[in-house]
Amino acid sequence: MAEPALIEGTTDAGEPELRRRDFINVAALSFAGVGAVAAIAPLIYQMNPSADVLADATTEIDLAAIKPGQAIKAIFRKQPLFVRQLTPKEIAEANAVPVSSLRDPQTLAERTKPGKPQWLITMGVCTHLGCVPLGAAEGETRGEFGGYFCPCHGSVYDTAARIRKGPAPKNLEVPDYVFRSATTIEVGAKA
Repeated sequence: MAEPALIEGTTDAGEPELRRRDFINVAALSFAGVGAVAAIAPLIYQMNPSADVLADATTEIDLAAIKPGQAIKAIFRKQPLFVRQLTPKEIAEANAVPVSSLRDPQTLAERTKPGKPQWLITMGVCTHLGCVPLGAAEGETRGEFGGYFCPCHGSVYDTAARIRKGPAPKNLEVPDYVFRSATTIEVGAKA
């Protein structure tokens, strides 16, 4: 009896035979895959934040020099930041406002840390068109509610930096911050 003729490209067991062309195709595809990863890696890496952005990710503020009733301007993520120590009178005025009468209802307790209602930390950017309101520096107009006043379009904020009058739709934003000590806060850090 004669042996059956082998079909070209198969083995005795009927499995496909690995040909030279198949090896070259596999090697070429592997080389192309490695090349694609090597080309894409720098493109993905360049999307990481730069060193100056990472440096601005948090800001530490010393509260020791801020007297009751005084506010300072600082910089956080290249935007103005208002840090204010409220007086007992300002705290009482803020707590006396009916929350239901506010455009963006928030209590003073919701805008400050528990046990530290005298420290009000807000971004110094008007929520209308991004202007910088007055009221943080010595002698600046604070508006009729004793907080901040945006002269560009007339938005008026109260002592808790809540919008009370004018076109601004929301209160001044309260960023994330934590107390690192009794006299130091870190803005941008989460508790």
